[in-house]
Amino acid sequence: MVNHQTVGDRAAHLSPEDLAALRENLHEQRLFRQDQLRRIAAAPRAEELLGRRSAAQAEVQVKLAASARMVLADVEAALQRMADGSYGACHLCRRAVEPERLTIVPQARYCARCQQVREAGR
Repeated sequence: MVNHQTVGDRAAHLSPEDLAALRENLHEQRLFRQDQLRRIAAAPRAEELLGRRSAAQAEVQVKLAASARMVLADVEAALQRMADGSYGACHLCRRAVEPERLTIVPQARYCARCQQVREAGR
């Protein structure tokens, strides 16, 4: 039987140094996504002035902006979870999210097992 750590034990697998590194990563992602959204918002205006904007280009820009907004929201939510002390807990099973997973996806809301279940249900 797999022994998952509970939410209360999550601090045991995330040292203060780990949390600081994850927080820094999230802050960098936030800045990147905010800059990306600024660039996307500015690009269509310049293209429209030149009359070169195609429907396909507009669609790509809309999808890129939506994706950037979604990731930015996930990053902001992760930073809020850090602030309120709930960071590192799976939103479904409430067990600790694996440190390796948080290193790769610091904004992760779910442990690997619950993420697989969610993706299988799509």
